[in-house]
Amino acid sequence: MNDILCTSDLTPTSVTALRFALREADHFSSSVTLLHVISKGGEAERADATKKLAQQIKGADGTERVNVRLVEGKFMERIAEESTQGHGLTVVGTHGPKGLRQNLFGADILKLVRSLNTPSLVVQEGSDPNVNMDRIVLPVAGHSDIEKLLGMVCDLAKRHASEVHVYQLMRPNESPSDELLANKLHMLNRLKEEGLRYVEANEPSTTFSVGFAGPTVEYASRIGAGCIAIKAHASDEYRYIADAEKERILVNDALIPVLCA
Repeated sequence: MNDILCTSDLTPTSVTALRFALREADHFSSSVTLLHVISKGGEAERADATKKLAQQIKGADGTERVNVRLVEGKFMERIAEESTQGHGLTVVGTHGPKGLRQNLFGADILKLVRSLNTPSLVVQEGSDPNVNMDRIVLPVAGHSDIEKLLGMVCDLAKRHASEVHVYQLMRPNESPSDELLANKLHMLNRLKEEGLRYVEANEPSTTFSVGFAGPTVEYASRIGAGCIAIKAHASDEYRYIADAEKERILVNDALIPVLCA
């Protein structure tokens, strides 16, 4: 991972995101690119953004470790475009359901992470950049391709000496799909091959809801997890509720950072 991309909308939430990006840069010995998208407002807007970005970098103790990039255009499109330029991870801060200044409202944070070429780490203003990532919760799902997410989880776990909890919600009278069971076995085998610590967490459901966000966040909070790792795109299983549940995880009340791929 040669460089980590971090987005800024010039709000305090962006400072939190930058602190997370700098922390991961320390673990991966990489640089950080701080990206801000401006409208075609001319030199005055560019000068004001440059000044505020410098203040954010100073506030996050970034100094010379951060490269500033100012681009013009539509916010989400330019971030997605920049994510193809050799970055290994994108860190983005969200204001949650209240929205992000540069047109990230509610579900748009999910649209953004789905558009990125890199894995992404989504944090909120109240997320703690010093949170210990010694536990990562990896929910099992029936996606056809989990390699990108699984690979990033392994990379993070190695750098942070994390214990990975392969989490499955066990619902009464419900049989998991063959795809889900195959993915779970693949996850466990991969973690074992990589020499990583892991826990097979089979959690019984205490409600009749088909949703998974609440139990997942509750479990992550209970074990003191520093990160929840999810697929950004929905699987065929529970597709009709998947987007809403993923949004709930991304803006979870526990303020746990969420890794997406």
